[in-house]
Amino acid sequence: MRIRRHTEEFSLSFLDVICCGFGAVILLLMITKTVQPQIIEQSAARYEGRVAALREQDFELRGETATLNRELTAKREQLAIEQQRVAELQGRLADLQAKYGEADLSSAADALISGKLAVAAQELTEEMERLLARQSKSNYIGGIPVDSEYIIFVIDTSGSMFSHAWERVLEEFEAVLDIYPDVKGIQVMNDQGQYMFSRYRGKWIPDNRKRREVILARLSTWNAFSNSSPVEGIEQAIRVFHEPGKKISIYVFGDDFTGVSIEGVLDTVDRLNPEDESGNRLVRIHAVGFPVLFSQAPHLQTGGFRFATLMRELTQRNGGTFVGLNDFQ
Repeated sequence: MRIRRHTEEFSLSFLDVICCGFGAVILLLMITKTVQPQIIEQSAARYEGRVAALREQDFELRGETATLNRELTAKREQLAIEQQRVAELQGRLADLQAKYGEADLSSAADALISGKLAVAAQELTEEMERLLARQSKSNYIGGIPVDSEYIIFVIDTSGSMFSHAWERVLEEFEAVLDIYPDVKGIQVMNDQGQYMFSRYRGKWIPDNRKRREVILARLSTWNAFSNSSPVEGIEQAIRVFHEPGKKISIYVFGDDFTGVSIEGVLDTVDRLNPEDESGNRLVRIHAVGFPVLFSQAPHLQTGGFRFATLMRELTQRNGGTFVGLNDFQ
């Protein structure tokens, strides 16, 4: 009788292969360097901050680009007009050549040039007179000293201001810029001390016509958080930007004061903005009051009275002027 041998299901070679495979997997896991979750989280937070900053910078650049495009269009239109005038002059010159001949061409051209120069001189004279008329012999316009070389705006961006008085804020903002046709630097922050342009934090914004247009465009939609108290913005402006020898004015736009103590604010500003031997302060402080709260119920008008009281005393102590508007629209 033949005895059947039992066949092994797994040979020794097969088991060796399996063991080597598991060993290789374990070895790979041991030598593989994993990234710590904290590093990933820190990198993500850092890149999110950079993305936010780049988005804000992109918004500013878009505003500047729109302004430059408008100016470019205007320049192109002006160029087209000048090219048309050149074509007309060339036509007149051709007529003169035909009429007077080569002998009289030089004298005719000289006469034409002389006429153009006379017109240009007259236009230049009128422009100079217009510019001189805008300049005041006094350093005061409407009772406001305008001898400053740097101006800082501290604007209440609370809901009451942004919802009810923002068009008037833009008008008053532009009016202040108009009485300072040429300054060395501008800065804009809200009553919390938050900068309108974060890339100019702690620095002056260069003043030129295009930059002013960009600032006005950004201000029209700027709705940063506010606690309706200008104290933080005033203190930030004085601490960061005051410098001996620089003539600086702060303009406060607001409608409410929610702070605890008016006297405490005055004392703090006195310490930050002391008088010199001649009685002059490091910076002037002006204020414009918007009567938004006075259109509401009597028990809601307290903040408006407190703002007016604070600003009258603050501007008087710091060489400025308080202007209370009779309407906010």
